[in-house]
Amino acid sequence: MKKIIFCVTNDLSYDQRMHRICSTLKEEGNHVMLVGRIRKKSIKLPPHSYRMKRIKCYFNKDLFFFMEYNLRLFFFLMFTEYDVAGAIDLDTIIPVKMASFLKRKQCSFDAHEYFEEVPEVTGRPFVKYIWTKIGNIFIPGMNKCYTVSVGLATLFTAKYKKQFTLIRNMPFLKDISKVSLPLIAQPYILYQGALNEGRGVEQLIRAMIQLPQYRLLIAGEGDLSIELRKLTKELEIEDRVLFLGYVQPDMLDNYTAGAYVGLNLLENKGLSYYYSLANKCFDYIQFGVPVLNMDFPEYRALNEEYEVALLLKSLDIDEIVYNLKLLFDDVNMHQRLRMNCLQAKLEWNWEKEKEKLIALYSN
Repeated sequence: MKKIIFCVTNDLSYDQRMHRICSTLKEEGNHVMLVGRIRKKSIKLPPHSYRMKRIKCYFNKDLFFFMEYNLRLFFFLMFTEYDVAGAIDLDTIIPVKMASFLKRKQCSFDAHEYFEEVPEVTGRPFVKYIWTKIGNIFIPGMNKCYTVSVGLATLFTAKYKKQFTLIRNMPFLKDISKVSLPLIAQPYILYQGALNEGRGVEQLIRAMIQLPQYRLLIAGEGDLSIELRKLTKELEIEDRVLFLGYVQPDMLDNYTAGAYVGLNLLENKGLSYYYSLANKCFDYIQFGVPVLNMDFPEYRALNEEYEVALLLKSLDIDEIVYNLKLLFDDVNMHQRLRMNCLQAKLEWNWEKEKEKLIALYSN
């Protein structure tokens, strides 16, 4: 039995990957705690089998937040008993590694993404340089490392001369019969995820002008939330583009199960997106919803195993419209993809993927 602490910078409310990881390790008999931060608009956390703690910070963004949170997290780890501390991405690796070194404890690193290659960083050379240096200094000294896609595991293993285990971000098996479908008359397209740069949401909204018979539901918030709502109003399609905001996981399942098409759009603005393998893709598949994915290596490999998606070469608006119309108009194609999803879900699920996590932390 181990005492394990995982550290993130979000407020824990919607982090499904960490919920799966913490629940799994708790079920294996470990004492597990997930540490994040609390914000002004943070909702009350539901009870879980593992412990949760949220650190309050005076600063909430940019450098001052990073410095304050890392300092508070360092002292929390120094005065808290644990056997293993886990850093989730580079923004928590410094206090995790420093505290573990001083206390002679084990530490792990979970790379949800290629941190210095996300769009918010790639266009800022100095910021990218700092994150690159942090990775080069601290990652090789971590005891265990793992990440979410084959491409990232291969890249990180070569870059840091450190073995990265592949633990994909897959959902629990879903029972379609246990969800309540939303009462929406028109067939709808669903986008779930952050409304941030490089996610293709602006192109998607503009594409809806050419799809007057369908609705688009957007579940999530982000840096572009205000701008995207303004765009929808300017295009006069507010009646067909619905912003759901942050949606609790159980309610999100209802919307996902009722969707005709699920969207996972990304611009090739860095290696993080190019080698990504988003959990939303597997969420759609669990409910038999065909996916519109980017033609990136990870999604191409999935489609070669089970044809569950149409793959976009680019985020050109006309290409988005063409492929969405194809999915709506070709009923046989849609049904074929749907049946493939229902087959694939039996392989692509957390019940199978978690065995690699258990093995990693049992050592």
